[in-house]
Amino acid sequence: MDILFMLSPGFTDSARDAEGKLYYCPDCAFLEGVLACCPALRTQLDIRYVAYPRPRREIVELVGDAHQGCPNLILDPANQKFVDASRFHRFGDRLHSTDTRVIVDYLAERYGAMTAHF
Repeated sequence: MDILFMLSPGFTDSARDAEGKLYYCPDCAFLEGVLACCPALRTQLDIRYVAYPRPRREIVELVGDAHQGCPNLILDPANQKFVDASRFHRFGDRLHSTDTRVIVDYLAERYGAMTAHF
């Protein structure tokens, strides 16, 4: 099953402000909207929410330290044959992407989700 990592909303970032403002990831929020429009995706993907602070160990274990950003779609090895691998990052035998457009294009092509009209 493909894994979609997303940041849990409502995090703080002391490097950005000392007031404790609450933040959300705009790209993860966009994908939450896609999931709301295409609810079947919630049963077709393994969606995992991670905390903001790095290192995000659960992601690092799968795709390494360099690509622990979110959102992060990590393809099931069985699904790699359905994609143009040049649009994804490779870490060992895994393909993954942190590019929201690549992610939504893949979800439309692989799972029949609606297509984004950028």
